[in-house]
Amino acid sequence: MKRRGLNRIRAHAAIALTLAASLALAGCGKQTGDAEAIAGAAAAAGGEPEVLELRYQGSPGTVTLPELAEDLGYLAPVKLKWIGNTTSGPQSIQAATTGDTDFGGAFNGAIVKLIAAKAPITALFGYYGEDAKTYNGYYVLEDSPIKGPRDLIGKQIAMNTLGAHHEFMVKEYLHRAGLTNEEIKQVTLLAIPPANGEQVLRQKQVEVSTLGGIYQDKAKERGGIRPVFTDLELFGEFTAGSIIMTNKFIKTNPNTTKKFVEGVAKAIEWSRTTPREEVIARMEKIAKDRGRSEDNSNIKYWKSWGVAGKGGLIAEKEFQVWIDWLVKDGQLKEGQLKAADLYTNKFNPFFEEGKAAK
Repeated sequence: MKRRGLNRIRAHAAIALTLAASLALAGCGKQTGDAEAIAGAAAAAGGEPEVLELRYQGSPGTVTLPELAEDLGYLAPVKLKWIGNTTSGPQSIQAATTGDTDFGGAFNGAIVKLIAAKAPITALFGYYGEDAKTYNGYYVLEDSPIKGPRDLIGKQIAMNTLGAHHEFMVKEYLHRAGLTNEEIKQVTLLAIPPANGEQVLRQKQVEVSTLGGIYQDKAKERGGIRPVFTDLELFGEFTAGSIIMTNKFIKTNPNTTKKFVEGVAKAIEWSRTTPREEVIARMEKIAKDRGRSEDNSNIKYWKSWGVAGKGGLIAEKEFQVWIDWLVKDGQLKEGQLKAADLYTNKFNPFFEEGKAAK
């Protein structure tokens, strides 16, 4: 129990530091003028990249979309520089906000919260989401008495980090069932690395564990578990997370930004139109060649990125839903943020096709 409490304290502290750092760094924060300046930068882009190297954090045992885009040759002459791994979206976008990396990715709700905390960042394209092939489930052991939302009161739920995708989904599930804020506070959320989610559930260290993608597939193969609910049941198919850059980087390096967005957009569409076995083989080769001393066996479970928009185009509703949720939850004020100011599609080569996306 002491270890669980420590995990909870550490997770909350990390999120608090993230928001505090954003406030200190951002000054006046995201303004309409930023959105207009970025739109102007996108319109003017078209020359040679200003910088030829983009620093980023990877994900252990997986290949990210930017890594795939680079291997396909879509980013050239821009190259990626790996500076380490992360398993947390909030930490990834914080690293970009502070300048430790040049881009980061996270759940759209976490991006909304960071911008509300005055972080000067803009979302450029969607990079993961939920579809029939790829989604997150909130699992219990097969013989668990937990059947529905009220059964979660007083229970512990494991997830990769707090203040991000999985916390939003759990709270939305409980809100929809009519639980009060006081009842929801009695559901304990614990930060557990994704690779350990199945283990802590089977060892009964938690009653519920969040499992997605490869970890979900492997756990289901072993059997003995069942989902209480899934993200797909709550929201259907949708893009859940976006890649961001700082407004300063975008305005200073519009051509590099355009090349980066175009390259990843093409990689998304390559993945959609290429046989799954070929995509997996390509990613396995990338992982093997980079030599990071990691377990790459999970790559064979890849099915899709779950991205809804063509080339990662962002739909306004993919941010508005989380603004509305945060207002309802009391974390934002009505009218504090405008969804259209949080992202841009104008660097994306598929933008003209996707203007109708809302």
